[in-house]
Amino acid sequence: MNKVLKNSWALFLGMSFIMMAYGFQGTLLGVRAVQEEFSLTSTGFMMSGYFVGYFIGAATIPNIISRVGHIRVFAAFASLASLVILIHSIIINPFVWFLLRVLTGISMVCIYTVAESWLNDRSSNKNRGSVLSVYMVILYGSLGIGMFLLNFSSPKNFQPFILISVITSAALIPILLTKKKPPTFKSIKAMKLKELYESSPFGMISSLFYGTIQSALFTLLAVYATSMNFTILEISVVTFLLAISGAIAQFPIGKVSDIYDRRKVIIFSSFGAALFAILAIIVSRQMYLPGDLATSKTWFYIFFILFSFCSLPMFSLILAHTNDYISKDKFVAAGAGLQFVFGLGAISGPLLCSIFMDVVGSNGFFIFLFFFHSIIGFYGIHRMRVRQTVDNPDSQFVAMPQTITPAGIELNPTTEPIDEPSKSESQN
Repeated sequence: MNKVLKNSWALFLGMSFIMMAYGFQGTLLGVRAVQEEFSLTSTGFMMSGYFVGYFIGAATIPNIISRVGHIRVFAAFASLASLVILIHSIIINPFVWFLLRVLTGISMVCIYTVAESWLNDRSSNKNRGSVLSVYMVILYGSLGIGMFLLNFSSPKNFQPFILISVITSAALIPILLTKKKPPTFKSIKAMKLKELYESSPFGMISSLFYGTIQSALFTLLAVYATSMNFTILEISVVTFLLAISGAIAQFPIGKVSDIYDRRKVIIFSSFGAALFAILAIIVSRQMYLPGDLATSKTWFYIFFILFSFCSLPMFSLILAHTNDYISKDKFVAAGAGLQFVFGLGAISGPLLCSIFMDVVGSNGFFIFLFFFHSIIGFYGIHRMRVRQTVDNPDSQFVAMPQTITPAGIELNPTTEPIDEPSKSESQN
């Protein structure tokens, strides 16, 4: 394990910079869109561009890596991400920002795929679960730190955009200077959607709706907070709480799902998130008023943490539930299929949520979250009535980042074993 971490320090350092920049960027664009008086629908449309790009990139990146190689792909798309954020500060237009977000999405999925392929190549079935845990800690920790960089300068200024570009460019330095041998990329095929649905209807449908939830949650939370008159520091705090509380929740909720019926855990988590979304609306009261006129945000923070605790482990729960109904040799292919369906849902999330907010006001954000979590919960109840629970000894809960790619799903220690890294590779 220590040897793997030692050999992968450059990758971990580079990814920490990337995630800091990514966390900062998402929050910054949401706040700046409100300050520029973009309509809520325009803001949702603009934010959805990231997931359009992510979807496009996921389909094209394997061929690019096979032709060019991991290091060149990482360098090229990190450079593209660094360039794109600067253009945001020059051209202030929702449609242009949508196109730029598409490029950012393509860049990020390429970066994730390279990183996770690299980790897979450095891991064996003895330590890949531990490697995945370290990778998760770095991703979520750096994401949370990046959100506090919103306090660096006013979102109205150009300096925050330059800082994001600088941090993204800094990620290239350790990767390009490493002497470690890059991995050999192997393309992973997803299960056909029909086969995936027949294996686990609940897994596929809940993944679709959860993609809708996740994309809206991470892209429009800063928009919600800004529209509720949160200060820049308060926006940083609430976005930080989302990332960190969700990461912490993965392991206790996952442990419970290995003990009890996993569908019940998903259903309770869904309804729990829906309940805390409603409670967040109730306690929001007059938070939006200026100065001392605003009501306390303490209970809002508490209920939002509990919401994140229930909601954010759900993709890992859905993946583990799907694996309960398939053989071990299909775990990675099924995960790739779920990611495809998740991406389809994610494309529509920000736009749909912005329409909710446009119709009923800022708290339409939480009404949207309540609605889609409830759909997952009720559909889960329906599926429990028509299909018996099965016991698959090969399947267990493994915490996965929301951004995981099919290459990263291979880090799941319950998937097919991969070869031990050769000595020659470890010493290169």
